[in-house]
Amino acid sequence: MRVARLIITGRVQGVGFRYFVERTAARHGLAGWVRNRMDGSVEAVAAGEAVAVEAMIADCRRGPSTARVDSLQVIESAEAELSARQPGQNFSVLPIAILR
Repeated sequence: MRVARLIITGRVQGVGFRYFVERTAARHGLAGWVRNRMDGSVEAVAAGEAVAVEAMIADCRRGPSTARVDSLQVIESAEAELSARQPGQNFSVLPIAILR
């Protein structure tokens, strides 16, 4: 299993990006979560087969037609990152993250 944390910047809030990520993750059979961050970026954690995670990363680099992705940072993560997921769901859209 591969777990990747993504930080996506650009015009990625207010354009349906989180729901695009949620649908993309479901299509690839991934678990995890996605949320907006206070700095205007979107953060996601995706876990599953390595090939499926890589396919999701490629999809997120393009994003939905309403978005503009300026950068996508991939950080290999630990399975503990999945703990923010809501029980009973494979992939969750979470409330906005407060950066410290």
